[in-house]
Order: sequence, then structure tokens, then C-alpha cells
Amino acid sequence: MKINVEDYFLPHTFERLKEFADQHETPFLMIDKQTIGNAYDQLTACFPFAKIHYAVKANPATEVIELLRDKGSNFDIASIYELDKVINVGVDPERISYGNTIKKARDVRYFYEKGVRLYATDSEADLRNIAKAAPGSKIYVRILTEGSTSADWPLSRKFGCNPDMALDLFILAKQLGLVPYGVSFHVGSQQRDIDVWDAAISKVKVIFERLKEEDGITLRMINMGGGFPANYLQRTNSLETYAEEIIRFLKDDFGDELPEIILEPGRSLVANAGILVSEVVLVARKSRTSVERWVYTDVGKFSGLIETTDESIKFPIWVESQGEVEEVVIAGPTCDSADIMYEHYKYGLPLNLAIEDRLYWLSTGAYTTSYSSVEFNGFPSLKTYFL
Repeated sequence: MKINVEDYFLPHTFERLKEFADQHETPFLMIDKQTIGNAYDQLTACFPFAKIHYAVKANPATEVIELLRDKGSNFDIASIYELDKVINVGVDPERISYGNTIKKARDVRYFYEKGVRLYATDSEADLRNIAKAAPGSKIYVRILTEGSTSADWPLSRKFGCNPDMALDLFILAKQLGLVPYGVSFHVGSQQRDIDVWDAAISKVKVIFERLKEEDGITLRMINMGGGFPANYLQRTNSLETYAEEIIRFLKDDFGDELPEIILEPGRSLVANAGILVSEVVLVARKSRTSVERWVYTDVGKFSGLIETTDESIKFPIWVESQGEVEEVVIAGPTCDSADIMYEHYKYGLPLNLAIEDRLYWLSTGAYTTSYSSVEFNGFPSLKTYFL
């Protein structure tokens, strides 16, 4: 398997990053800020009518937050700790939504006291907490959607409720003095099947109509979550194609008078900006006659690559070594048997790959530093450099 870096970075960009990498000891992550800026500009060009709420959990670095703040982004927040980080760099609370449906009542109160007035929910208990701790706020109800089989990182089951329950929650919200504002869904992270947005938007349309006709409640917003892809091994359609199709789905159901549209990108904004640089620690075979090499590297599942669990996300790996390749198993450095990134999906790496050679894991700007353990086996958290 030969990775062409020009498929992931402009040549001069990769050369600049590699020159920087040569001066630093592995493992570490490099983030190219211009790539994030370009991704934001592309998304706003494709969806000029939408409000972008960056999902901070994808990469919560202050450098990323400040860059997107200056671009005009809003922010989707999952905890009081993310909230503090975003507020502390001067983001107005009107640009913030509390998108986590699993939250303590005292955390809701904290958000409310900081000025946040837009909250996600998917259960009666949570809704009642919001009514007490954040009176008069706008709420949007997250519904269950399909798409788990076509998303590389599914987000179904744990979040969202059945559309019938959503109707009940909106009615209760009005009774509790909250503002029934909109519906949200998430079709799964790294979603490759664009048609799943069609089914989700159709569900939203039914909820809008039933509430207005039967209960006199007019909803004003659709939060379509994230799901737009990054550039991993398994290629996807372009963002332009996603936008064309999704806008067509919206207009088929809502006509030209669209409600307010919110997008919550995380992966698609930051993933392509990252290169995780690791070093080969060991190359070994398990027996005298084994035809399979194991390549152990100084990063693994517990130091940023947790999304290789079940081999879900397949990161492009570039190496300087050239020549004939052989399928390998790639594993991390810790004393945990689960610390194997790729065993069934066979990566091909050069036969002359040796100890101290470097592996460049491309498209690793999302969910690497935020998933990196603190001191598992004593290894420190993943270092990050912003260029």
C-alpha cells in the first residue's frame, strides 16, 4: 500500500510540516492551522445559509478555538470544562449551545449563569432539569436516526429519542415555560451514505408539521449535527456533493423557506489538518516460519489512536522507506493486549522498514489529543504543535 501525500496535503505544506517534524522527537501531533481555516471556508461556501457550531470535543485546543472564533464560528459544547475554555478566549455565550443530552442539573445552571440559552435534550428528566436550572431557554430535541452501518464511527442508540417521544417533549417543554425551538439529529461520524440525511430530514418534517397542526407549536430550527467526512483511506464523495444532495433533501421537504439550519462539524474541520508522527520501536515475527511481521510503534490506542478500535477509522500511513511492501500487523507500545491498531485490515509497509523509522499518520487532527490517555503505562499525553 503506497500513500501519496499529495492526495492529503499540498506538496509545499507537507514539506513544511516534515521539515518541522525532523527537528522533534516522536511521538507528537502537528496541526496545520491553514488547513483548518480552508476547511471552514469550504463548509460555509457549501452551506452559506447555515450556522456552524464547531464540535469542540473533536479537538479542544485553544489554538483551534481561537482560529474558528475569528472565522465567525459558533460552538457546540459538551461540558462545563469546554465551556470555560471557550468563554475564556472571549466567545460570546450567544454563540454557544449545550449539545450534550447527558448533563447534571448543576452544570445546566452553570451554563445558564454564563449566558447560554440553547440546550439539547432527549429525555423528560433532562428536560425538567433544564426548566428548573435554565428557565425560559430554547430547547431542541435530538431524535434517533439510522445510519450506523454506513458510518465509520456510529453514534446511534446512546443519544436521541423516538420521534413520538420528541413530540411529547416539545409539548412538555412549552408547559414548563421553555421555548420549543428545533430538532436535532446526527447520522454518525464519518458518514459515507448521503441518503441517510434524506431519511432524517423527512422525520424532522413530520415532527414540524404535527406540532404545528395538532399543538400550535412552531419550530424554527434544524440541527443536522456532523457526519461530514475526513480524508481517510476509504474515500468519500466531495463536500460539494454532500452539500448539493443535502440541500436538495431540505428543499424537497421545506421548500425555499428553510428553517434556521445548524451544522455541528468536528472531524471534517480538523482531521485533515493533523499528522501524527511516530517511530518504529520494534519489528518482529511470532515464529520461525511466520510470514507476518508485527510492527510496534510508539503511539497506540491509548496515546491518540482510540478510533482504531474495531479498526473503524483507517488512517493513511506514509513512510519514507520505499520498495517492496508486505502486509503487517500494527500495534502500540503499551503492556495491554488490546493495544493493536490494525490486525485484520492488512496494511502494507516496506520490507526494509526498520527500528527508528518514522510513520506519518495522516488525517489525525480530530479525536487524537482529546482521546490520548494521561499516563497509561507512564507514557505522557500526546504533544501537539500548531503550525
